[in-house]
Amino acid sequence: MNDRLSALRLFVRAARVGNFSRAGRELGLSQPSASRLIAALEEEVGTTLFSRTTRAVMLTDAGAMYLTRVEAILAALDEADHEARGTGELRGSLRVGTPISLGLREIIPRLPAFMKQHPALKIELRVTDRYPDLVTEGIDVSFQFGALPDSSATARKLIHQPRILTASPDYLRERGTPTMPSDLAHHSVIISPAHPSPTFSFRKDGRVTSVRVDNQLSITINEGATASAVAGLGIATSSESSALAELEAGQLVRVLPDWDFGSMELNALFVSGKTIKPSARAFTDFLLRELRAA
Repeated sequence: MNDRLSALRLFVRAARVGNFSRAGRELGLSQPSASRLIAALEEEVGTTLFSRTTRAVMLTDAGAMYLTRVEAILAALDEADHEARGTGELRGSLRVGTPISLGLREIIPRLPAFMKQHPALKIELRVTDRYPDLVTEGIDVSFQFGALPDSSATARKLIHQPRILTASPDYLRERGTPTMPSDLAHHSVIISPAHPSPTFSFRKDGRVTSVRVDNQLSITINEGATASAVAGLGIATSSESSALAELEAGQLVRVLPDWDFGSMELNALFVSGKTIKPSARAFTDFLLRELRAA
């Protein structure tokens, strides 16, 4: 990669993360090399693109305008390279965001097939149950369940999965099996990101029933809620796929299976107004086919 193209890619990442060192590390450059490339770019462009402080770097007005043009150019270049090869082969890097359960249970088991098809593509998975900042973290596509808090993202709806309640056989033997939503008020319900509100609503025969549950345990990751349910700590909420292995193994059983507890919509999120990378689009299409075929 020539210095000008390297400098443009570095400029985009530095603009997004506000730090030359961090942007350089992401692109395999030392801090002195990153600073030197940016300085050379500014000299070539003929204006100051960043205002620098001891804590961060920020775009100047000229830099902000330049960023808009450069991002579009780099995206178009990636697309042109992809089309010119004419083989469907993907190259470069792809940064993917995913919740922990989806990453461990659905994405990682399917990665070998996709990576075998595209051996020149480098993939970085950002696995976390918090919503990522697509722009500052440089994420090309993020797969997320539920409501979308990031208004700067463009969403592509993929699938719906039923939201379910599960508990261990031992817990139900000790505490009894709920037969009505109102019974949940007398149980220990594990609160997790799959349903962070303590008010649960169910639908059956056209009737909506709501109940406020008691939680002795709340947990910040959905995988932790499933593990806690297996350990007998209470009744957990999850998507159907997030507890499928435990249900099939008999470690968990469905609670109130005849009641509709709603669904969880899976979306692919892209930075709004930015051309989608060919690799991000291809991986999203691949994952959608795989999930629909499951």
